[in-house]
Amino acid sequence: MQQFDNTYPHRRKNILTGEWVLVSPQRTNRPWQGEVSPTEEIIRPKYDPNCYLCPGNKRANGEINPDYKNSFAFTNDFSSLLEKIPSDADNMNDLLVTRNEIGICRVVNFSPRHDLTLAEMKEVEIQKVIETWESEFKTLSEHPKINHVQIFENKGAIMGNSNPHPHCQIWAQESIPTEPAKELKQFTQYFRKNKRSLLSDYLKLELKLKERIVYENSLFVVLVPFWATWPYETMIISKKKYANLLAFKSEEIKSFANAIKVITVKYDNLFQTSFPYSSGIHQAPTDGKTHKEWHFHMHFFPPLLRSASVKKYMVGYEMLAEPQRDITPEISAKVLRGLPNLHYKELKRSNKDV
Repeated sequence: MQQFDNTYPHRRKNILTGEWVLVSPQRTNRPWQGEVSPTEEIIRPKYDPNCYLCPGNKRANGEINPDYKNSFAFTNDFSSLLEKIPSDADNMNDLLVTRNEIGICRVVNFSPRHDLTLAEMKEVEIQKVIETWESEFKTLSEHPKINHVQIFENKGAIMGNSNPHPHCQIWAQESIPTEPAKELKQFTQYFRKNKRSLLSDYLKLELKLKERIVYENSLFVVLVPFWATWPYETMIISKKKYANLLAFKSEEIKSFANAIKVITVKYDNLFQTSFPYSSGIHQAPTDGKTHKEWHFHMHFFPPLLRSASVKKYMVGYEMLAEPQRDITPEISAKVLRGLPNLHYKELKRSNKDV
């Protein structure tokens, strides 16, 4: 099989969605005359008396947070989905179509510390977060009306995060949302044809090539997908095929926490800033079916491109045609792979102690 020339414009297929991305590596040579915003290190206190999410503080709905010591989950005070809503009305025609959507929105505070992100938490603390995810997923998946559970984090103000206290959200709903539905279709088609997991075969190929691997431990691999859209987009893929978090035992939790810690530290180290991103775990639907085709994975979509202040925007061609990127996934993986696994703040502190 002839290797393609990676120096010219080409399209890559996203095997998880069936969609395409345009890669234009020759554009990295162009001079940059775009936005460059000044940045400064934001130092947050360990506890903020005005924060709705800190232990012991009053939330927006008047409830008082407990004096929690690890992670803490509660129902979102301003939920995008509601558990109790009226029954559907008939649609007027085939052009104006609606459907009421039942759901539950939860918030998970990662830590009582207002100033810690996943990148600066200890691995044992991240394990506690994963255990909370497991517990929340189990409870929500057992709800008779819930067919999909989405765990996701928007980190940083530019990702729409309205509160800097480290937290994520869980949206559980009646329908399978658009992006997981695309993946379910691709997973199902591949499994029916090959009797194997799509991501198992893909991961086997990536581990052989080693061009886009960022990090691996005994149970998980962090890589830049061949079809990555965002400049430093990555995925965490389990080496074994799991449908969801409920299959995780202590070793899986430890290894998953290690993978999350490493990639979030590398992100912060890239531009020595608290690196913004949207991340999310894609698990099998909770619709009561077996889903032998599904393979557990986690996406990271960070917007930063050239520095802590230069962002990649999805505009123009990306909005009207298809996603496009300049820096190749292979270069992104090489950059991330070469970064330290120790957080830059720890490196600075250790250098001062010498």
